[in-house]
Amino acid sequence: MIATLLALAVAALHLWFLVLEMLLWEQPRTRKLFSTTEAFAAETKVMAANQGLYNGFLAAGILLGLWRDPFLLAFALACVVVAGLYGALTVGPRVALVQALPAALALGALAAGL
Repeated sequence: MIATLLALAVAALHLWFLVLEMLLWEQPRTRKLFSTTEAFAAETKVMAANQGLYNGFLAAGILLGLWRDPFLLAFALACVVVAGLYGALTVGPRVALVQALPAALALGALAAGL
């Protein structure tokens, strides 16, 4: 039950990332959240949408894993952890807290059978 709730939270986060990156990338609140300028947001709009699509795929993998296959769920959560750690190294440590930590907690709860 705990693993399910944590995995649902991670999926919801990644669906929110999809919305931010695909639909709201150039909005002032999104630019503030990602510390970007109006010019940078305009220049990177296509790249951000691509990144948002990948976040949607991560969410889909988590949701499909919850529905059908614990191995797929573990794989999708592990992918999120790796993406979060890479983001922490390349963007900043906050990414690890927002992305990798929740997924690691969900993965740990899944492994523990919680």
